[in-house]
Amino acid sequence: MTLEPSNDIPVDLYFEDVEIGRKMMTNSHLVTQDAILAFAEITRDRHPLHTDPEYCKNTEYGEPIAHGLFGLSLMEGLKAESRIYEHTSIGSLGWNEVRFVRPLFSGETVHVTFEFTNKRLSRKPGRGIVTENVKLLRENEEILIDAVHVTLLKCKFNETA
Repeated sequence: MTLEPSNDIPVDLYFEDVEIGRKMMTNSHLVTQDAILAFAEITRDRHPLHTDPEYCKNTEYGEPIAHGLFGLSLMEGLKAESRIYEHTSIGSLGWNEVRFVRPLFSGETVHVTFEFTNKRLSRKPGRGIVTENVKLLRENEEILIDAVHVTLLKCKFNETA
């Protein structure tokens, strides 16, 4: 199955609309050092690996890298920008099997791909649980982060498991 570009991603996907195997791709995003520094301040993780270019010259990276959780947060943000679950999401149930495969640097343009891999009705009426395989990729399609996301969506109908 081919990837659907971000302008083809449906808005407000309900549980019943989810098709297992469907793959989609978000818009691209340019990562900046200012954004990495802002994330360091907000999270209080000011480790020099993320904030100090002089320190990083003596590391295997040679320059500051983004926090792994910066990339993971960006993955959720790029998906949210697509508005796929804008009014149908009840909430995230968690991220599993998160792998920080390669470092993310300032100046890189990235995008997210995601594929629906599983779905089931919740025990509570009107809710369904959807599992997605989500990847953060460089422009050349190298994987930076690979993860599984589980989300709780509204149903169109009041079904239960």
